Amino acid sequence: MSLANGRRYLAIPGPSVLPDRVLAAMQRPSPNIYAGELVDMISGLWADLKRLAGTQGHLAAYIGNGHAGWEAVDTNLFSRGDRVLVLACGNFGHGWANALRALGVEVDLLDFGKRSAADPAQVEAALRADTSGQIKAVLMTQVDTATSVKSDVKAIRAAIDAAGHGALFCVDCIASLGCDDYRMDEWGVDVTLAASQKGLMTPAGMVFVWFSEKARLAGQGAGLRTPYWNWGPRANPAPGEFWEYWHGTAPTHHLFALRAALDMIFEEGLAQVHQRHARLARAVWAAVECWGQGNAAIGLNVAAPAARAGAVTSIRLGAPDATRLRTWVEAEAGLTLGVGLGMGTPEDPKADGWLRLAHMGHVNAHMTLGAIGVIEAGLNALGIAHGAGAVAAAGKAAFAPHP
Repeated sequence: MSLANGRRYLAIPGPSVLPDRVLAAMQRPSPNIYAGELVDMISGLWADLKRLAGTQGHLAAYIGNGHAGWEAVDTNLFSRGDRVLVLACGNFGHGWANALRALGVEVDLLDFGKRSAADPAQVEAALRADTSGQIKAVLMTQVDTATSVKSDVKAIRAAIDAAGHGALFCVDCIASLGCDDYRMDEWGVDVTLAASQKGLMTPAGMVFVWFSEKARLAGQGAGLRTPYWNWGPRANPAPGEFWEYWHGTAPTHHLFALRAALDMIFEEGLAQVHQRHARLARAVWAAVECWGQGNAAIGLNVAAPAARAGAVTSIRLGAPDATRLRTWVEAEAGLTLGVGLGMGTPEDPKADGWLRLAHMGHVNAHMTLGAIGVIEAGLNALGIAHGAGAVAAAGKAAFAPHP
């Protein structure tokens, strides 16, 4: 007999759980898009988005997903034949590189595999080797959503500076903003992109690009820019031209939802939001480490704690057990876990040995600890060997004093 009826828990790394308050904010008639409440709230909304990213710079918003964010950055900065350095720590680093190549940008790729953070020493060496200064930008993901690898943004900035290179520094924070600590201006980032559907607890459909004055000036001659992607009018619309924020009709109800989500973040306090994510992540890590003591096939994808994301954890179970477990917990307990995106191998082409447990956005202790308990029930029901004590270890990790 299934126990899945009731409120289901979508514990995938985006779209994340939508708070009731966010859903309620959207339950209203369509607003006037020329004057009134929607137009009046944009200045405060934009100020809070900049506060979230830690910047005093420019902000452009688009209707689209994370891939749209890549294209917004690429078209505003580059021309065909430009050269960039992309740091890949999994599926989404390669995805951004492929998007650039499709636009005619030459990509130098530093691939750090699927389990390790970007190495600042290799970045510095690559830039030192570029003696003619052809590399226009260094692009990286802070957290790769597929592998759950987190790279040190500050360390990569230091590597660029140590090389004495003038490249722009662009960071994809789609999986990390509102979950892991991020400070755009303090850490010397020129361009940041994020989307609405993860740490921002808002339905998928909006993407945001924050950019410095240096990036704006560097991109003035970008040959790939088109009227729709042009971040200039979006960041600085003419007086009374609200439509320029979106190059057309605004995503009206998404904006009401985002207002409610940002209110929730700042009412809790951004530092507390980051700490909550860190504690829930440590709970998941503790559970997986316990399970792995009884089965060598079970383990965390990322060995180094400093390189693990606060938003999502990629977990190895061995094929086909991850797929069996995901199927069981969804059907029997109403818990949906993420697939092992980008983790396929010749031996396991469909990544049936991998799953992801998200702990991003509107998630608290009983949700994460409950998910861990359900996963353990599934391991037992399916006869998958595992070590004992995971739930207790997770609870201890979640509520231990912050280091």
